[in-house]
Amino acid sequence: ANVKKRMAELKVTTFPAEIDYTISYDVSRFLDASIHEVLKTLIEAFILVALVVFIFLQDWRSTLIPAISVPVSLIGTFAFMQLFGFSINLLTLFALVLAIGIVVDNAIVVIEAVHAKMETQHIGPKEATIQTMDEISGAIIAITLVMSAVFIPVAFLSGPVGVFYRQFSITMAIAIVISGVNALTLTPALCAVMLKNTHAQPKKNNWLNRFFDGFNKRYERLSIRYKNLLDLIANRQVITYGLLIAFLTATWGINSVVPSGFIPTEDQGTIYANVTTPAGATLERTEAVTDAIQKAAESIGAVESTSTLAGFSMMTDGSGASFGMGMVNLKPWDTRKETVDDVVAIMTEKTKNLKDASIQFFPPPAVPGYGNSSGFEIRIQDRTGSGNLQRLEKVAKDFAEDLNQRPEIQNAFTSFNASFPQYLLEVDNDKAAQKGVSINAAMDNLQSLIGSYYATNFIRFGQMYKVMIQALPRYRAQPNDILGLYVKNNKGEMVPYAAFLNIKRVYGPEQLTRYNMFTAAMLNGEPTEGFSSGDAIKAIQETAKEKLPKGYTFEWSGMTRDEVLSGDQVIYIFLLCLLFVYLLLSAQYESFLLPLPVILSLPAGVFGSFFLLYITGLQNNIYAQVALVMLVGLLGKNAILIIEFAILRQKEGLTPLQAAIEGAVSRLRPILMTSFAFIAGLIPLMLASGAGAIGNRTIGTAAAGGMFFGTLFGVVIVPGLYVIFASIGKKKKKKQIEEVAVV
Repeated sequence: ANVKKRMAELKVTTFPAEIDYTISYDVSRFLDASIHEVLKTLIEAFILVALVVFIFLQDWRSTLIPAISVPVSLIGTFAFMQLFGFSINLLTLFALVLAIGIVVDNAIVVIEAVHAKMETQHIGPKEATIQTMDEISGAIIAITLVMSAVFIPVAFLSGPVGVFYRQFSITMAIAIVISGVNALTLTPALCAVMLKNTHAQPKKNNWLNRFFDGFNKRYERLSIRYKNLLDLIANRQVITYGLLIAFLTATWGINSVVPSGFIPTEDQGTIYANVTTPAGATLERTEAVTDAIQKAAESIGAVESTSTLAGFSMMTDGSGASFGMGMVNLKPWDTRKETVDDVVAIMTEKTKNLKDASIQFFPPPAVPGYGNSSGFEIRIQDRTGSGNLQRLEKVAKDFAEDLNQRPEIQNAFTSFNASFPQYLLEVDNDKAAQKGVSINAAMDNLQSLIGSYYATNFIRFGQMYKVMIQALPRYRAQPNDILGLYVKNNKGEMVPYAAFLNIKRVYGPEQLTRYNMFTAAMLNGEPTEGFSSGDAIKAIQETAKEKLPKGYTFEWSGMTRDEVLSGDQVIYIFLLCLLFVYLLLSAQYESFLLPLPVILSLPAGVFGSFFLLYITGLQNNIYAQVALVMLVGLLGKNAILIIEFAILRQKEGLTPLQAAIEGAVSRLRPILMTSFAFIAGLIPLMLASGAGAIGNRTIGTAAAGGMFFGTLFGVVIVPGLYVIFASIGKKKKKKQIEEVAVV
């Protein structure tokens, strides 16, 4: 922003009247637009969550209390973000959007329980609040610990995955902990002060109360059917185990068909063009191609500005007369209908008549600095030790053609070209030694004469000038002129280069790169539409195994390397989160068995995430994995509400089955309320468009699918699991008491 402001000032104060400027590459525009979209989503999510809470609580006062907890938690989170040195970026804003649906959970649990006390015991709000907090404080502490604990392990990951998880997870954990503190302090105080016991009072006959009456009647019917269902299946272990095995199997099956990815390629409003003219082409010939590309781009309505440069390769960062590049900036997202892919297709069509150049159009990399383009990036390595660059070029181009034959891959190409006309200087070391010439000194001297050498500065007329040493143009006009130049030997005599040096015409690459100490050729490409980067990686591995000749291999580079290295890291993250949750709940319940229903209730949610990703055509990428980690805490919260209440009822003398059914039925309303409030907060993300839309839709869809399926089937599975493990614990406890009695 400061650079743009300064440029605008310079244009007014310094630029000549006929001079203007354009910003060819501006990452901040995409980030600003993405942040604007997320901020808009933040407001929409807040409104939708408040609406769901109002429908369930049916009281403006009750709705206001969780609404107050949202800004309190978010403001507190901002304070800790400042403390940790976090910025307001896409990741932290994602966390804040999702936190809106989460931080109201604890407040909703408290308010709903207070209302239940006032309705059943006909007491005032203060007495109801005190009794409620005695009962549910343990559940709130457990929920807060579990929901924040799942984010702690992932904060210690390294690499790009760690960067993504760290800021997101710590921001989420902070917001959840603050909401837990609110639920134990601020929310009870507000309940005691603001709520009124209106349950026994007659209601006005208006459309809102008629809607609420209809809603409550339907909920009561649902609650009765739910209790009847639990009476039927909660004590039948076969059904509980069957559902569990079914979801585990379904999760494994659908995970194998959901396309995998790493960081999705977003519409960043910019398109890169890479131009390669035939080896030995002049700069003017390359410039004619880049001018044609610029003309084609300017004829497209979605294009805002175009910049081209001849003599530089964007793919290899090398310079040469046969290389060229272009940057096409598109108009803002809200003023154009075409996506980046649409404009790339139009540009490809408009430039297909340029036969004397190889042209590729592609979006920028998803993360600036990780490669020079979107898609995949690999290096073909020559491990034969032969140094045959022409052979390496053939292998790289043949491999690119083989990849393009695969349905998963498109636009695979290599910029490596070993056919550029060059001159090789052959030095006769023996003759140079006889003449008393050091090879190092001869090459340094030649560099100065042909390529110039910076010597010193001098000041004149108040200006500083550089002194550059270089032979006059007439002494370096032709390649053979090198033989007529001289170098000083160790005796101070001038020796002609012709005395120990020959010039040979050869062919080779303009730029030679090595990767892991081996001569290498870079190869780029993209997954075909409908396939993910994970599919492309598998296709490359299979093709390399079949097609690459002996002595040649490939290595991943750029973002593709990080995607491959991350591998099954998400599985270990997930298991680590489960371990943290299990240990925390074991300490909370003082039992190693009772936390298991919480853990085993998760497969339904994981299946739901993958299922919704699959039917919407989205990938299982880093955003979806963030949502899965979050679901461990959210679905664990639902299970904890049932189990915590069931434990209290079992201590009062009920059997595990009776306690499980009573706990599930009494906690159904807050579970549905908190779950649907969270899902409502995700709707704007699921329907996102414009900048950053793919990331928004992925994280929203994965979280919503997991929450919906996890809640729908979790309220059925958890009571059955509680009956199983509570009965086992009861038998063990009884056995221990009998053994002590015998002793």
